[in-house]
Formats: sequence, C-alpha cells, structure tokens
Amino acid sequence: MSFEHMHIISMKEFTRDMIDHVLEVAEEMEPIARSKSGSDLLKGKVLGVLFFEPSTRTRMSFEAAMMRLGGEVLSLGSVDASSVAKGETLADTIRVVAGYSNAIVLRHPMEGAARLASEFSTVPILNAGDGAGHHPTQTFLDLYTIKRESHLEGLKIALAGDLKYGRTVHSLCYALSFYGAEITLVSPPELSMPSEIIEDLKKKNIKVIEADSIEDAIQYVEVLYMTRIQKERFPDPAEYQKVANRLQITPEVLKNAKENLRIMHPLPRTNEITPRVDETPHASYFDQSFYGVPIRMALLCLVMGVFE
Repeated sequence: MSFEHMHIISMKEFTRDMIDHVLEVAEEMEPIARSKSGSDLLKGKVLGVLFFEPSTRTRMSFEAAMMRLGGEVLSLGSVDASSVAKGETLADTIRVVAGYSNAIVLRHPMEGAARLASEFSTVPILNAGDGAGHHPTQTFLDLYTIKRESHLEGLKIALAGDLKYGRTVHSLCYALSFYGAEITLVSPPELSMPSEIIEDLKKKNIKVIEADSIEDAIQYVEVLYMTRIQKERFPDPAEYQKVANRLQITPEVLKNAKENLRIMHPLPRTNEITPRVDETPHASYFDQSFYGVPIRMALLCLVMGVFE
C-alpha cells in the first residue's frame, strides 16, 4: 500500500491494514524520537503549519517530528498577523502555502475545513482538528498509546467526559471497532455520545455499555479515556456551567480500579483529573503526549513518500 500524496482527513478513510501499517512505522520512528539525535529522512522537505485555533501538543509534536527527521517547518504564525486578517479565503491560503511546502498540517475551527483544503491543495493535507469534526492524527497516537501501554485486540475501554463535542472520542470509536473493543460510555446526559455513532458501533457488533459513573466502569475496564468538558464548544455559557466539574478522577475514585488500568487524556486538562493521579501507576497521559511525535513522524514519512 502507498500513502504517498495521501490526505489525512478522517479515520473513516483507513482500513485496519492501513492503521496497523502506520502503527508499525511509528514503532520504527520511536527510537529516533527518544534518542533526540535526529535523522535526515526528511532533509530538504518543508512542512507548512497552519493553525487557526490554539494548540500546544499537536502543533509542537508535528514540528518536533518534522525537525527530528531533518525537515524544515514553515509556520503561518499568528492569524492576526497574516493575510487571513485581511480577508484571504482558506482556499487561497492553501494554494499559496502548498507552493512553499511538501505537506500542510491544518487546524481550523470550521468542521469540514480540512476536506475543503484538500480540494485546493497540490500537497498532502494532514487534519490537525476541524472544529467538532475529525482529528485523525490524535486517534493514531491514541491507538499507538493503547498498543504500547496495554493491548488493542478485544480491549475493554471506558470513554468519559464530553462525548458529544469531543472529536477525539468520535474518531477513536470508529478505529477501535476494527479491534473488537468493548466500549463503555460515561458522561452527563447533556454530553452523551451521538446516537448515530452508537448505532454504527452496534452494527459492527461492538458491545456498547452505558455506565452511571467512573467508579462503576473502572472495576472492569483496562483503559479509561478521559476528556475535558470543552467550554469553547458551548454556544451558551450557562449550559457549560451546568455540566462543568460533573466528572472527576481522584486517587480515591481509583481505589477499586483494576491493577492494569491505564488512564489516557488528549490534554489539556482542567480539573477532570487531579494532579495527585499523576503519581499513580495508572497515569499514561504524559506518555500519550510523547507518542504524538513518533506517530506524526510516521505519517509525515508516509505521505511524503519516504516510506511505503
């Protein structure tokens, strides 16, 4: 299979074999990421970085991945200091930056922006999040984390927090369906998983359980994937206040957890996981953040044709 020139827009464009291949390439990349000595696999290549929303981990891990592989990064910088502030369309921005780079990583607040960008780009577009839509590279690093810290086949996983607006959990559900996962959902009723996603999972014979609390779920799951209640996704601040602080993980909550439980979080967190949890053997979210580097190394090498 060849990924060269492929746009990375949604996990729905990937088969199980394709996902497994990306994870295998990431394993080859991990020693480079850990050694910090670098490589010249992407020497002479340029990555265009267009972020229209704030980001720390996604942006920096893409930049670190590119630079560790000997490539260069060309960043839009502040949107306010670019021609976007003058009214330039996304299509025109993409056309221009494609002329300067070998691939473009794009984050945008509008759902569907990455798909739109791919229609105007002559180089691969890597979707780094489009509103409440898709965030495929996050899903790849989540799968890689699960593979490294637990196991993928037949995994028992709980997804907790904002399951309505959380683009990470939507994409992760789809990807986990390839591995026969048992998925438990824990959220306030106002932030429950969209019914169409649950129905789609059931059509694929994936067992979906709705639990009343995190305490109930952690007695049998192997991975707990916690998400932040995303204030920026709420059109009404009053609605956000109704659900804020509804779910929280503390060492006390974890007292009946399975010994091999791993806790993941796409970060940033607010107060849904207290700092005291960081010291427990269950915390895997900072390892998860690191795994963004080898997985993005893998994707960049694949779409730029360095690996097949």
